[in-house]
Amino acid sequence: NCRNVAKLSGLAFASVCAWYLGYLFADIVPEDSLSSAIENLQNIGEKPVIKPPPPKRQKCDHWSPCSPGSYAYRLLSGGGKEKMAKICFEDEMLISEQKGNVGRGINIAIVNFKTGKVISTEFFDMWEGEFSGPMTTFIKNAPQGSLLLMVTHDDGSSRLKDDAKKAIAELGSKEIWNIKFRSSWVFIAAKGFKLPDYIQRERINHSDNSKNRYNGWPAEIQIEGCIPTNLI
Repeated sequence: NCRNVAKLSGLAFASVCAWYLGYLFADIVPEDSLSSAIENLQNIGEKPVIKPPPPKRQKCDHWSPCSPGSYAYRLLSGGGKEKMAKICFEDEMLISEQKGNVGRGINIAIVNFKTGKVISTEFFDMWEGEFSGPMTTFIKNAPQGSLLLMVTHDDGSSRLKDDAKKAIAELGSKEIWNIKFRSSWVFIAAKGFKLPDYIQRERINHSDNSKNRYNGWPAEIQIEGCIPTNLI
């Protein structure tokens, strides 16, 4: 009858209008926004994921920061033939491959303790040439009130003379008398003042305990820490 025809016509017209409005809405709204809206609706009720902020980088790559009024340091010996030694002090790389001032033998950086600034850096080859004497002079000429930071790369013992060992021992080293061919060795010393007893000052490694990572060479070792600035 006429009433049913009218209802069907109205329903068809409403369906066409709804389809057209949907088509028009999809054409106007960007696809990315539509996908984002659908995704947001799907995520309603889920617990928000809270991500911790990335850890703040500390001086000399320490895990935790030094307290105010302290110097940060990190000494890393060489590892194998290719992995060069590094000395970092107050987040400044004093000796490194990138700086081009690291070499085979014993690497030394001298730092003015009052200012925290580097005075001089040098490396002394203990495999080829006679550099034990110049190294002894370099150490003895370090001014009072300075820090001496020492690390080995490759061999630091073959041409190391007793005079040089004695000069380093007078700064507080015990392991310098035990250093062997290609031993990994790190040492920090103060000249003209005393470091706190709790500071780790020296480490040495004679053997490869890293599953032959460096083809029989001793693995690298390091010491790091914080030194109060008010010692002198």
